Amino acid sequence: MKKNSFVEGTIFASLSYLIIKILGAVYVIPFYAIVGTLGGALYSYAYTVYSLIINMCTIGIPNAISKIVSEYNTLEMYEAKERTLKIGNKIIAVMSTILFIIMFLFAKQIAYIFIGDLDSTGNSIEDVVLVIRAISFCILIIPYLAIKKGYLQGQKFVTVSSNSEVIEQFIRVGFIIIGSYLAIKVFHLSTSIGVSIALLGAFFAGLSAFIYLNVKIKKNKDKLNLPDNGVKDKVTDKTIFNKIVKFSIPLMIISITTDLYCMTDLSLVIRGLTYLGYNGATAETIASVISTWAIKICLIVNAVTFGLSVNIIPHMVASYIKKDFKEINNQFVKSIGIALAIGLPMSVGISLLSHELYLVFYGESLYGGIILRLLPFAIFVSNINLVINSVLQSLNKYKVIYLSTIVGLATNAILDIPLMILCSKIGIYTYYGAIFATLIGSSLSVFISLRALKKSMNFKYSGILKILKKELLPLISMIITVLVIQHFIKGFFTGRMINLVPCLIYALFGAIVYGLIAYKNGLLYDVLGEEYVNSILKKLRLKK
Repeated sequence: MKKNSFVEGTIFASLSYLIIKILGAVYVIPFYAIVGTLGGALYSYAYTVYSLIINMCTIGIPNAISKIVSEYNTLEMYEAKERTLKIGNKIIAVMSTILFIIMFLFAKQIAYIFIGDLDSTGNSIEDVVLVIRAISFCILIIPYLAIKKGYLQGQKFVTVSSNSEVIEQFIRVGFIIIGSYLAIKVFHLSTSIGVSIALLGAFFAGLSAFIYLNVKIKKNKDKLNLPDNGVKDKVTDKTIFNKIVKFSIPLMIISITTDLYCMTDLSLVIRGLTYLGYNGATAETIASVISTWAIKICLIVNAVTFGLSVNIIPHMVASYIKKDFKEINNQFVKSIGIALAIGLPMSVGISLLSHELYLVFYGESLYGGIILRLLPFAIFVSNINLVINSVLQSLNKYKVIYLSTIVGLATNAILDIPLMILCSKIGIYTYYGAIFATLIGSSLSVFISLRALKKSMNFKYSGILKILKKELLPLISMIITVLVIQHFIKGFFTGRMINLVPCLIYALFGAIVYGLIAYKNGLLYDVLGEEYVNSILKKLRLKK
């Protein structure tokens, strides 16, 4: 177990997140074949409730632990650092127990929210209650796992934390597929029992990852700067508790606000399309593609952002404690540079292959490929905003986070329907208006945050402009390469899964062209650093 540099930690966290999301996309195919449509609905009911509740424990507190641990580690207050973990665990013990009891005891009331008094041809109330209670047990372990990961990330041990997430996902997916198959296909149990067993996989996966982290910590105590003199640091438990609460609440509020807004946004899209003459079924289909299905394909763009948001906090906090403002600015430029140099070509690639990718994932769709042509850019800007929010959190700029988030979301909501009407009037796909609204809202949030950082921290952005200029040539070359290859091989591949072949060909050649030119013009050195790029080249034996 070793500490990771900023770039190395980002790469490891991004790769692990990418693996997790690929596994999350792939397992759905056999699982739905086993449990069927009604079983899939049961699984969705349980996870919808679980996601909302688990976010209360795992969105803010682990990041707060990461930040506080990084602060005390930098100040060499190692006893206070360990006490932070203990206090965090106590907070989680209370929260997770209360939330588990609520979810378990009120499962029937929650089930009525989903299906009410539907007729007997669908899932019964008892079925929904069973799956909700099955997944409620995860609340007893997953928050503790999140706290442990925050503790390690705060000390820059990103690799071991990322490994635990991959282990967790592999076990969860294996449990889901094997458990549901044995229950339904071998022992001929009911679908609800099969789904319940699959849901319990998240508990055992979380427990396995938790044990893995504990073993790693036990074997590497000498690397964790544990206190050995028995002297208590001059910081009270109350102070640590208040810090955890202070750092957690902004992220919780933003998460809840965003979740609630997504529901509102979904409703506005449906209402806008219906107003413009689309029938109800078509409006719901388009809204679901925008809000759910197309976004799943864009998760590859999220991988880099996730790696940056997880990894940037301890590095920023350490520099902030030392009042090394020049280094803070450098780290910020590097983080945005990585997001631009890796996330932007990914977004462009998904846009260029929109029809083929949507066909591979979901089959033929009248709207999917068209929506996926524009949506990756809205996701990309939103991801840049997420990275900036992580920086603002590290620098205690909570008011800026609140302001930029509220203004961005409000702008998005206000513009949804007017932009759909405008697109309809000028002959553009009507539903593009909703995506343009998201782009404008997210861009406004980014602008507010950048302006605030420049004003309060004297941030300079010339490094970002330099990266953007260097990115133009490899990006344009990549686009031309993909379009030329598309021209020659388009039409040779028909059918859903066979379209995966051209996708891989386009991606491979596009990535090679982009990577080679980015290496030659120095872009990779600017964003990843000379030492890290050279170490990769040595491993590939391209540089002595």
